[in-house]
Amino acid sequence: MEMKKRINLELRNQAPEEVTELVLDNCKSSNGEIEGLNDSFKELEFLSMANVQLTSLAKLPTLSKLRKLELSDNVISGGLEVLAERCPNLTYLNLSGNKIKDLGTVEALQNLKNLKSLDLFNCEITNLEDYRDSIFDLLQQITYLDGFDQEDNEAPDSEDDDDEEGDEDDNDEDEDEAGPPGEYEEEDDEDDGGSDLGEGEEEEEVGLSYLMKEEIQDEDDDDDYVEEGGDEEEEEGVRGEKRKRDPEDEGEEEDD
Repeated sequence: MEMKKRINLELRNQAPEEVTELVLDNCKSSNGEIEGLNDSFKELEFLSMANVQLTSLAKLPTLSKLRKLELSDNVISGGLEVLAERCPNLTYLNLSGNKIKDLGTVEALQNLKNLKSLDLFNCEITNLEDYRDSIFDLLQQITYLDGFDQEDNEAPDSEDDDDEEGDEDDNDEDEDEAGPPGEYEEEDDEDDGGSDLGEGEEEEEVGLSYLMKEEIQDEDDDDDYVEEGGDEEEEEGVRGEKRKRDPEDEGEEEDD
């Protein structure tokens, strides 16, 4: 009854078919069995029932989308074949702290083809000789046993993986939007260089043309000065001739 109440509390105003994660840790199961969990949780991907005094998985509903199942610190000793029938897409299974004693019990997990990580910490089976090698030989689909692979490399934290994937996606989007780095900078540099060069050429042309115009103006002014000076000399010569002619003309008039 307590588990059923806990499920109702977890649901709140959500419909069961909308729930993707459900945590029922530390609440007591009814007679060591699941109560209140049914097939209506069709979208459930993560289910945690740690320390609920669970003795059997017989009443586990069909959860075809379930990927992670936490069953640590219960009193499960067998009946694991139910998992392959009702949760065929499990990738992570935690059975640590249960009553699993031999390889025959674990053999039922061979049908979980997508299983990648299995935890059996604090189970009696871990006391067997060559325990790790035996499990990896028996369940060849798994990559990690009790948090480590066959080469003793630690399994990455699932949350860290999600964050890294999210960061990579964001970076890819930013790169797609911004374009290849340096492309626009080079274009800007080329444009700036071109504009600077053009301005320099214009300034040079303006300077040369201005100087040439000044020289031409100076030559014109010199020519005007020379012409004016020549006119004055001509006028003075004409006046002198007139002066010379005037006395002669006077003399001729006296003779007459």
